[in-house]
Amino acid sequence: MIMLMKKLFPFLLLLLISCSLPSSAPQATATPAQIPTPTPTLQPTAQPGSDQNPFILALAPTTNPSAEMLEAGNQLAALLEKATGVRFRSVVSSSEKDIIKAFEIGNADVGILSPIAYTIAYNNQDVRAALASTRNAELFYGAQFITRTKDNFTSYYDPIRNENTTFDPFEALNQLKDKKPCWSDAASPSGYVIPLGLLNQAKIKLRDGAFVEGQTTVVRAIYAGGICDFGATYIDARTNPALESEYPDVFRQVEIIWQTPKVIPYEVIVVSSRMPADIERSLLRAFVDIMTNPETRPLVQTALGADELQIVQDAIYADFRKYLESSELDLSELIK
Repeated sequence: MIMLMKKLFPFLLLLLISCSLPSSAPQATATPAQIPTPTPTLQPTAQPGSDQNPFILALAPTTNPSAEMLEAGNQLAALLEKATGVRFRSVVSSSEKDIIKAFEIGNADVGILSPIAYTIAYNNQDVRAALASTRNAELFYGAQFITRTKDNFTSYYDPIRNENTTFDPFEALNQLKDKKPCWSDAASPSGYVIPLGLLNQAKIKLRDGAFVEGQTTVVRAIYAGGICDFGATYIDARTNPALESEYPDVFRQVEIIWQTPKVIPYEVIVVSSRMPADIERSLLRAFVDIMTNPETRPLVQTALGADELQIVQDAIYADFRKYLESSELDLSELIK
């Protein structure tokens, strides 16, 4: 019996194993492949001032640049390259708003702006003042309030000494309360914005004014009478040759009752707040050298519209910015 079991054991073992196996092979469960998460890679940015990423020189804005202006811009950029050792490329925009935006997003590095446009970009912390355009060696000019002599306003200005007889604007200008002004135009610093800011600082309320489109037109309106009670112009709009020939007695018929401090700047050459300090220093030296060379100076005049330049810092425009703020105007609406 035992011998029989030994002979049958392999067969029984094989039968037992075959009974325990499934009748068909199980279907494999598909496991989705893991898609590797891509590691962000920063695209290398070309060094500022390199061939691939030159510094941008923004020329004076215009919708119709002349060939002379574009060529002057190219030559000026080449001179700045030679002086600083970095690449510059000149571009022209159609408006100051475009230039301000370019400084904001890093598409401009040096350029020229009107004082109001400069203030907007400065308030946005996008630019620093580098060089100021001057006239007759002056960095600033002032505004004046004028009235018709026969309207019997009190003048607080001494024409002989060419100075105000009081430093208190309220004392001089309170007589304009509830009077109607003649303004030059809505974007004029001397013919509207700064005088309005000064009057607001003195809390002097006015009637709605008339914009007569032009500083000499303001003088004409005051001379004629019946249009406005007073006007505001730059110092001294009465000296315009056209007015002197048209109205020989303009100085007798139109008088100054008060002049503002000289706080209104001319155009400002600015640099991007991102510009490295060493490049900025080299740039300033280059502009000084260019302006002192009679052969290269016309390039700045043609490309940027500046006749004289002086190195400046933002602090000197603090008073101007205060008057702009006091005007309570939307500065972005004053530029094109």
